[in-house]
Amino acid sequence: MTDDVCHKKEIMAVHDAMDVLNGKWKISIISSICYYNKRRFSDILNDVNGISNKMLSKELKELEVNKLIVRTVLDTQPVTVHYNLTEYGLTLKGIINNLADWGKKHRKMITGK
Repeated sequence: MTDDVCHKKEIMAVHDAMDVLNGKWKISIISSICYYNKRRFSDILNDVNGISNKMLSKELKELEVNKLIVRTVLDTQPVTVHYNLTEYGLTLKGIINNLADWGKKHRKMITGK
């Protein structure tokens, strides 16, 4: 394969990843679940500043469809729902950690703090 073909495949792979992780909220939602392992809806809502109930519900459903999270309904009174990363979703943990590290360095670079 030529370098040009390899480069185009890399760009397509990044495009495919961004299709799944697109939008303002998905990476923050995954990050919330990733750091705490198991989260309730209200926990994620508190972690992700500015997201509405409706948007969080929509994003969680999309992450579930893409097999990144699993929704577990517990037989409690009242009903409790937990969200966990799937084994496949856990493969994003390194990316989330790298993004967090880069974000800290970037904030320091921009603010000097």
